[in-house]
Amino acid sequence: MNNKTTYSKNILLAGKFPPGMSPATGIHAPLLPERKQGEKRASVQGAVFNVSTSIIGAGIMSIPATIKVLGVIPALVLIMIIAWLVDISVEFLLRYTLSGESTTYAGVMREAFGRVGSATVQICVMITNLGCLIVYLIIIGDVLSGNVHDGSMHLGVLQEWFGIHWWNSRAFALLFVVIFVVLPLVLFRRVESLRFSSAISVLLAVVFVGICSVMAIYALIEGKTKSPRLLPHLDNKTSFFDLFTAAPVIVTAFTFHFNVHPISFELRKPSDMVSAVKISLLLCAGIYFTIGIFGYLLFGESIVADILVNFDQSSDTAIGALLNDTVRLSYAFHLMLAFPLLNFSLRANIDELLFPKKPLLATDSIRFVSLTLALLVFAYLAAIAIPNIWYFFQFMGSTSAVCLAFIFPGAIVLRDVHSISTTRDKIVAAVMIILAVATSTIALSTNIYSLVRNK
Repeated sequence: MNNKTTYSKNILLAGKFPPGMSPATGIHAPLLPERKQGEKRASVQGAVFNVSTSIIGAGIMSIPATIKVLGVIPALVLIMIIAWLVDISVEFLLRYTLSGESTTYAGVMREAFGRVGSATVQICVMITNLGCLIVYLIIIGDVLSGNVHDGSMHLGVLQEWFGIHWWNSRAFALLFVVIFVVLPLVLFRRVESLRFSSAISVLLAVVFVGICSVMAIYALIEGKTKSPRLLPHLDNKTSFFDLFTAAPVIVTAFTFHFNVHPISFELRKPSDMVSAVKISLLLCAGIYFTIGIFGYLLFGESIVADILVNFDQSSDTAIGALLNDTVRLSYAFHLMLAFPLLNFSLRANIDELLFPKKPLLATDSIRFVSLTLALLVFAYLAAIAIPNIWYFFQFMGSTSAVCLAFIFPGAIVLRDVHSISTTRDKIVAAVMIILAVATSTIALSTNIYSLVRNK
């Protein structure tokens, strides 16, 4: 191991920035204003909540559907492998950030691959984050106003409570949520300001998983659960290549690299971010697998891409109906509170791409508000027009998300502009890229073939 590599790793693990360097050195994140001397730094707990909220978004809704495709054992193994690779790729990003002069993902790619590299990252962040924000609103709309799946109508909570009216239609309900819940949160200009909403968001996700677990255990005792498949079932409708379509969904569910720099920038030490990421990945992997198992036990082969839609089923008791509504509403509120974090990095990347020479976005109120409102309006209109989230996840997981999570960090290590990569680092990076490209290519090809065949 060379001296530069040792120095870089020691900085990361010891939690100290090199002499003359601060997190704000070099290419600044457009939404991060300069800190005043002695200003209070963010806590590790706040970072864990923000990272966990960035990870546990809409992806959890489709985890039970991936278990339906893969079976329990392959799904567990895949979740563990992807979480491990994500931890490695984030460590790569942090190490090269500390060794260079950039404080954004795009800046690190600019150091390695020039303007083309930074623009590519920004475009991928835009595709991934904007896609996820649209999916968030689609799911919130499903919960409040229902959806149609395979010709059957699934009623939303508002429609079950009050009947079908114009004011609880999808368009009106989402408009109310966007104006009175989401808009006030996206107007915050610092990530740390979202720590409390993120904490509530994580708590709601835990409540969601907890209630699902109780319902599944109760159904198991009553003998009403479905028997989960331990291994995938291949027949004339499901080919071996169809199994690869589940991988992009899990990749998308673990992709949060666009928020690594904004969150780590506000921490006192680089090692704090390393700890926060590891804790968050363990927490999220556990939540994903738990909801996957219990969701499959509850609904079996009838699971749809958005599991919340399954909870519209009628219950024999008032308590059962209350639990169904609580599950749906708790996760809908979780997504409302998670929305600002993805919007944060999306807005920053768009501003950095379109206005690279303008003052910091946080200091320009007109540009800040205009960009915020434009993104909200676009996400709202897209959520009204697009009904299904499964293909969204597969497309993002096979393209932009896999690039942000694995291909770009691996490419940075192989490029090694700061000469800090070890032979082991380069081998891991190369394997990461090969696996990502191969899996995504097969999944994307299979999806395209399935769409054409169905038509």
